[in-house]
Amino acid sequence: MTKRALITGITGQDGSYLAELLLAKGYEVHGLIRRASTFNTGRIDHLFVDPHEANARLFLHYGDLSDGARLVTLMAQIDPDEVYNLAAQSHVRVSFDEPEHTADTTGTGTVRLLEAVRLSGVRTRYYQASSSELYGSTPPPQSETTPFHPRSPYAAAKLYSYWITKNYREAYGLFAVNGILFNHESPRRGETFVTRKITRAVARIKAGIQSELYLGNLDAVRDWGYAPEYVLGMWQMLQADEPDDYVLATGTGYTIRDFLDVSFGHVGLDWNEFVRFDERYLRPSEVDALIGDPSKARERLGWEPTVDGAALARIMVDADVSALEAGTAHWVDSPQSAPWAEALR
Repeated sequence: MTKRALITGITGQDGSYLAELLLAKGYEVHGLIRRASTFNTGRIDHLFVDPHEANARLFLHYGDLSDGARLVTLMAQIDPDEVYNLAAQSHVRVSFDEPEHTADTTGTGTVRLLEAVRLSGVRTRYYQASSSELYGSTPPPQSETTPFHPRSPYAAAKLYSYWITKNYREAYGLFAVNGILFNHESPRRGETFVTRKITRAVARIKAGIQSELYLGNLDAVRDWGYAPEYVLGMWQMLQADEPDDYVLATGTGYTIRDFLDVSFGHVGLDWNEFVRFDERYLRPSEVDALIGDPSKARERLGWEPTVDGAALARIMVDADVSALEAGTAHWVDSPQSAPWAEALR
C-alpha cells in the first residue's frame, strides 16, 4: 500500500526537499499551505502533476497552524502514515520583532497539530522540527543530553514545541520524535538568512550589480550542513523501531568570517573589500557557538552527513552565480505561471 505523508511548511527549503525525497520513495504527499493572494510554491512547482491525473501523488491543502479545527479536519481527511511539522516563523532575528506571532506559530502551533493527531484518532508517526537554537549560550559540543538555554523568542517557542512533543509521546503513546537540527542550508534557503544573503551577494558583486554587503556579528560560530541530507535524517527518525530525539549536525564549526572567506574566495574576491557592519543585524542576545554531536543519529539511524560548511558555501555560490547568469531565480517561478493556480481554486 502507498504510504501517505503530511508536511506542514512544504513550501519552505526543508519541506521542498522532503517532498522530493518522499515522492522518490513512492509516498503520496500532502502539503499544508497558507492562503495568500500570491503563490509562493516556487520551491515545489517542479514536482507538480495536475491532481486530476491518475498518477498525481502531491496534493496541497489550505490551512494554518493557528487554526486547530482545520488541522483536525485535514488530519481525519488525509489519514497520514507520517506527519512532518516543519512550519514555523523561523527567522531568529525577526522573532525579537514579532515575539507573539512567533510564539503562536512556532510554539502553540505545534500543540494544535499534536491535538489534531490525538483528536482525529489517526495512527501516525509524528516528526517535530526542533532547532540547535535551543542550546543558546550552552557551550559546544551540543548533544541530546546537553542542557538547553534559549536566547531568543524563536528558541523559546521551539523549546515549548520540543517538550510538548515529548509530553504527547509519554502521555498518549504517540510515535513522536524531535529532530534537533543544526543549521542546514542550500540554494533554496530564503534570501534573508545569512548564508543565502552572502552567496547571493557574491553572485551580484561578481556581476557588478551590487557593491556592498551589510552584516552584523561575524564571529558567531555555526555548524552548517546541507539541507537535502538533513531531510533524509528526518525520514530515518520515523522509520526507527521506537520514537526518540536526535541531533543532526556535521560536528564542525565555522564562523561567518569563514563562510565569507570561502564564498567570496570561490569567485576570486576578497570579502573585506565589500562587507560592511550594520548593528541592526545584531540580536539583542547573541548565540556565540553551536556545534553539534551527531553520534547518536550515526550509530542508531546510520545517518552520515557528507557536506560541511565550506563545501556548502561553494554549492550555494555556484547556484546563485548560475541563476544570475541565466537571468532566472533557480527555484522560483513567477506567481502568474504557478502551476498550482487552477488546482487550488
